[in-house]
Order: sequence, then structure tokens, then C-alpha cells
Amino acid sequence: MYISKVNSNNNDSNDNNNNDKVCIKIPYSTGYKEFTLERTRIKSVLIAGNSATNNSDSINNGTNNDVINVNVIGNNVTSNIVCPSNASRNDRNDTSGNNRDNSGNIYEDICKENIVCQERIVRDALENPVQSDRLRDLAVGAEKILVITSDHTRPVPSKLTLPLILNEIRSLNPNAEIKILIATGFHRLTTEDEINEKFGVELAEAEKENIIIHDSRDMGNMVFKGILPSGGELWLNSLVDWADLVVSEGFIEPHFFAGFSGGRKSILPGIASEKTVLANHCSKFIADSNARTGNLKDNPIHTDMLFAARKANLRFILNVVLNSDKEIVKAFAGHPEKAHECGCMYVEKTARVKSVKADIVITSNGGHPLDQNIYQAVKGMTAAEACVNDGGVIIMVAACGDGHGGDAFYRWFAEADTVEEVAEKISGISQDETIADQWEAQILARVLMKARVIMVTDNCSPELIQNMKMFHASSPEEALVLAENMAGKNAEIVVIPDGVGVIVQE
Repeated sequence: MYISKVNSNNNDSNDNNNNDKVCIKIPYSTGYKEFTLERTRIKSVLIAGNSATNNSDSINNGTNNDVINVNVIGNNVTSNIVCPSNASRNDRNDTSGNNRDNSGNIYEDICKENIVCQERIVRDALENPVQSDRLRDLAVGAEKILVITSDHTRPVPSKLTLPLILNEIRSLNPNAEIKILIATGFHRLTTEDEINEKFGVELAEAEKENIIIHDSRDMGNMVFKGILPSGGELWLNSLVDWADLVVSEGFIEPHFFAGFSGGRKSILPGIASEKTVLANHCSKFIADSNARTGNLKDNPIHTDMLFAARKANLRFILNVVLNSDKEIVKAFAGHPEKAHECGCMYVEKTARVKSVKADIVITSNGGHPLDQNIYQAVKGMTAAEACVNDGGVIIMVAACGDGHGGDAFYRWFAEADTVEEVAEKISGISQDETIADQWEAQILARVLMKARVIMVTDNCSPELIQNMKMFHASSPEEALVLAENMAGKNAEIVVIPDGVGVIVQE
């Protein structure tokens, strides 16, 4: 639950003022940052269906004509989890110290039942794959099987999904040699602690000898697989040639230039070489009007990715859809393209909202793990970009405890005098000369040329943020003061609690 009334105290002389305010919780790391806003200034709150839980009720103060416009699409999708998981996480602690939900149930029991519910969703998908044999049947006769999984930057609940995949394979092929390849793409390598957190210590230890971390810069472990439709060279992790069967897991959400995540992205950029990722993420493609959130048609980046997945002989995928608590609400398994298409259609239906324009837009990157650095936070900014007026202000809530997220990305801004200089330089770089992380810098520059960005974080250096041509605020209150100084004290506000969870249609 993102939105609630500001609690009134009967002995407080400011009760009337409080009645005109609401508290909106914005995801931050593993918790929230709370913004207290005047009701009359909030033009709209844009929430995807997967994140919505009775939000419209929570902001009605009792008068029918005094309800904030909450733009929710498909908010019935949470019915996929038929267990008491809809209680707000913020309401699960009672005064006795026991972890309880609103109905008094012990939270640990809820968690156990919720996990069972999520497992059931995944099992149903594996049992009823889209245009494919079941994974267990595909595995029969395969001596070497490669399972590709996401890295530490993605919220895929692998400790839940990966055991189900492995059990499915081993149910009819117990002697298969299985390797688990962590698809880091162009990110840094995943640490041992992050592996334990993502897979669970028990699974990580049991499969320790089989877990391999992809390194896009290690050409010694790459194999050439052809020329991409874009003209770039396709180099993939050589384990795709080692395997008799290649499968992958992931999750589907809107993606700010690939259209949607999931499916083919486990191959490119997931297990591709640095050279291949650079070619696919060239400035020409990033600038293409079809390379946008929620669009696959004529998207040149998506076209390259499909080609790569086919060349890798990706045979089967398991992709999940998550709600704002990172719980599985839907799963799609089967043919790598057809199952992914079904998943994208589902997300499209539940996540697309119409743009509402305002001078101030507040958003986030959905909390942990996607808000661990500025590089990742650019994704959420693009949702706000679609709503903010020219010259307006974006308030971006992201912990960014990992700093900028890429030296090259940081230097683009730190070494430039203006944002326009960054954009101009990148636009002149050809595909075969693409520089590491320039695509993220290109998109951030585009955002910053439209609006000023205030980063709300108490985990990241203010100087670092300022060097990247943005403003720093350590709290929501400080951010609002800054934004009002820039846009005016009466500026209207649009709130997008989870910027990576929506497709904003302009």
C-alpha cells in the first residue's frame, strides 16, 4: 500500500491541515521514503496493476469528491496469489513485538504460505508450457544442460524458482550434468555473498561446483555465433556450445530501451561479450524512437536480442512477473519467444498508464535491488521523463549505495561542462566505436536536458551526484523544498511510486 492519510491527533491544533495531506510511500532500498504532500497539489498517482492493493480506498478521507486521481491499470492481477499476502508489509508489526498481519496471523506463517502460493504459480507454468514440451521432457537424453539465471541486479527470486527448474530437469534425467551460468551482462561480477543471498545458502553450497559467473570481458570464454542484424559481431559464452540443452530463467517488466526485460535478454546482453553488448547498445539504436519502454515492434535492440537467443539455441524459458513486494504473481514457461510474448502481453495490460503532465514528478526504481546505483536508477527516471513538463523537476528516490554504477558512465558527466556536451559527443559515436556505458549516459543526458533531477539518498555521496549534473537531497522533505524552489510552491505533482513497473504512454 503506497498511499495513506496523514494521521490526525485530536489534541493537535493542526488537524485541519493534516486532513488536507496524504503520505505516499516511495520504495527505497528494502524499505520506503515517505512524502507528505498536500492533497490538492497531487495531480495523479500512477500505479501499475501488479503494485496496486486497494490504493483508491486508502486516500479517500470520507468525502466522495475529495479523492486523488489514482491511475491504476489491471489491479485485479494480485488475485493470482490466493493467500494472506495482501496485507501491507508496513502493517505487519504489532505492539507486542510479534510479526503479524492486519488480521492477527503470525507473519512467519504468512510467509510460508505465500511461498507455497508462489511455488504453485511457477509449478503450474512449468506443467503447462507455452508452445513447448515440458522442461522435464526436453531434458530427457540431454547429457549437458545449461541453466542461465540473472545476476545480483535483478529481483528474480531464484532461491524459489531455480530449485523448481533443477528438480524438473532431474525428475526424468537425474544424471544430467548441469551448469548454472549467472548472466551478468555488462555488469560487474556477482560476489559470493550476493550469490548466497540470491540463491539461498543451501542451494548455493549444494551447486557450488556448477555455478559459473559470466564475464563479458573474458574473450577466452567466448564463441563467435555470427553477425547481428545490426551488423555487429555476436560473441556468446562458450557454454552455449557445450550444452545439449539451454534454458533460462528471468522476469518480465517494462524496459526503457529493449521494450521489456526477460526472454531473449538472458542471452543478449546476459551472456554476450563486451564487444557484442556495445554494438547492440549503440547510440543510433538508443536514439531510435522504437527503442522505448513497452515497445518491441521494429525495435532494433530487440531484433538483435532475438537473433542472439536463436543462435544460442535457447530452448526453454521460465519468466515471472513480480508485484511491488517482489512476489511472483504470474509465471510464463515454454518456447523462448512465444512464452515471452505472452508474458509481455500480460505486463502490457497491467502496466500501461496514460501520461499525466506536471511540473514535479516523484518516482523511484522500485527499491532493492534495482536502486543500488545511479546507473540502474536511470530506468525509473524515464517514466518520470514521460510525465514531467519541460523545465520541470524529477525527484528520484534511490539508495545508490553502490555509487554511480560504472566509472565510464560517471566520467561522461564528471568530465563534461554541460549535459548538452555529453549528448552531442555520444550522438557522434559510430556503432563499432561504442564506449562502455554510453547508452546509460545518453539516456540520462536526454532526461537532464528536459528536467532537473533531484536524487533522494542518504547512501550516496552528494558530490558524486552533483558531478553528474544532478541535485542531492538526503530526505523527502529536503527534496520537496528544493523542487518547490525550482518549480514553485504551488506546482502540481505527479507520483509514480515504482518507475520501472509502469509503461507511461505519452
